[in-house]
Amino acid sequence: MSANPIQLRRSSRFRLHRLSGPTIIKPVNSRVIRDVLNPDSRYLPPFRPMGANSSATDCTSSSAGTVIDLTCLNRIKNIDAYGDTVTVQPGVRIGDLARELAAQGLELGGSHDLMSRTVGGAVAGACIGPAFGDDGAFFASQVKSIRVITPNGKPIEIRRSQQNLLNAYRLSFGMLGVIDEITLKVRPIKPFAVTHRRCCFDQFAGVAEKLSNVDVGLKFYLLPFRDRVYLDLRRYSPAARSTRRIPWKIKDWGESTVLPKVFKSINRIVPLAGVRYRLIDEISQVTQGLVNNRLVSSGSNSTAQLSSTRKHDVANSLYYSTWFFPAADFAIVVQAYRDFCLRIHESSNYRCDMPTVGFRIGRDTSAMLSPSFDEPMVALRAISTQAQGWEDFAIDFGDFARHWGGVPIFNQTRDIPADYPQQVFGSRLTFFRKIRRQFDPENRMMNPFLSQYFL
Repeated sequence: MSANPIQLRRSSRFRLHRLSGPTIIKPVNSRVIRDVLNPDSRYLPPFRPMGANSSATDCTSSSAGTVIDLTCLNRIKNIDAYGDTVTVQPGVRIGDLARELAAQGLELGGSHDLMSRTVGGAVAGACIGPAFGDDGAFFASQVKSIRVITPNGKPIEIRRSQQNLLNAYRLSFGMLGVIDEITLKVRPIKPFAVTHRRCCFDQFAGVAEKLSNVDVGLKFYLLPFRDRVYLDLRRYSPAARSTRRIPWKIKDWGESTVLPKVFKSINRIVPLAGVRYRLIDEISQVTQGLVNNRLVSSGSNSTAQLSSTRKHDVANSLYYSTWFFPAADFAIVVQAYRDFCLRIHESSNYRCDMPTVGFRIGRDTSAMLSPSFDEPMVALRAISTQAQGWEDFAIDFGDFARHWGGVPIFNQTRDIPADYPQQVFGSRLTFFRKIRRQFDPENRMMNPFLSQYFL
C-alpha cells in the first residue's frame, strides 16, 4: 500500500480529544438566515449550511463557528404543471418532492441516488445517478433559478439568464452563500424499460467502451471477490408501461436498508474473516439476483425516486467515497479496480463489505466544477459498513484513482491532496476561486476542509 506521506492513517488505537463543537441553528424562515449571516450578528464564522448531512467529507462541518441546519425549511412552495417547474425550500427531501410531483403526473428530469438528501444539498453538492437522454448528469443541472443569501446576509436571486453565475452556484458546496429557494425544471412522467445482466469483470471490460457511448442509463454493482458485475440498464421505451412503485420500494429497501444492517450484524457476530466475507458475498449475489432481475423490469424517475426516506441517510450508516474516471479509459480501470481490491485485502486484511456502485455520467457543463465538464465519466463509489480500516482504504483508493486520472467531488471524495484539484479542474477552479473571493472576501463560509482547496 502506498500513501501520501503528509496524510495520517488512523489505526483506531488512539482517541483524539474532541473540540467544543460549533453552534447549530435550525432556521424556520429566511429572515433568520439573514440575521445570522449579518456581519453584526453574534454568531461566529465559519458558517456552513447543512442539509441531510450525507456528505462523505467534512464539507458541511466545522470544529467551531456556526452550522446552519436547513432541514426545517422543507416546504414545496409551488408546482407549476403548465410551466414544468417546481419551487421549493432547500430542506425538502428529494424523495418527498418526487412523491408530490408524481401525484400530479410529473417527475424530476434526472434519476439520482440518495433520495433522502435535501434539494439544497443536492444542488450545492454532487448528486448523481443513472441519468440518460436529455437528463443532466447531476441533480444541479435541473436548476432554473435560485435565491441565495450571500455571506454578508444579503438576499439575491439568480436567474437562468445569468448563466455563468448560475453555473458557479451549482456544485458550489455552500461557499457562495446559503441557498434559500430553488426552482427546478420538471416534466411529465416518462417510463423506461429496465434490463439486467450478470457478467465477469473481463466481460464487462469488453463492453465498457460501447456502453459509455450509447444513450442508456447505466448503474452497476461490482463484487471484486466473486468476479461478478451486475448491470442495471435503462432505456426510454414507448412500450414501457409500468409505473408500479412496490418493486422499486423493495429494491431500495433491500439495497439501502437490509444489506447494510445484515452486514453490520454479520461483521459483529462472525469472528472468522473468511467465513464472514463468503457469507456477505453470497447474500450480495442473491440480493442482486432476486431484487433486480425478478422484480424490476420497468419504471420511471418518479417510481425510482419515491422509495427512500429521511430515516435512511447514508451518512448515518455507511462509509463511502466516490471518484470519477474518464469513460474512454474505464475498460482498463474496472479491471485494475478488481486487482486493487484483491491486493489491498491481501496486504491489510481490509475490504469493503458492500458492493461497489458505479454510474455512467454523461458530459455535463451546467456547473463550473462539474467532474464531467469535458467528457463523459464513470463514477465508482466504494461503500462499507466497517469503520475500522476504512480511512486507510480511502487513502489507498484515492492513490488508485489519481493514478488512473480520477476526478474528485468535494462532498463525496475522501482524501484529496490539496494540490490535486488544480490539476484536474484547471482554469475552472481558478475562475471559481475568483468568484468566491468576490462574494466572500472575508472567508466567512470557509471551513478548514474547503480552505485547503479554495483559498
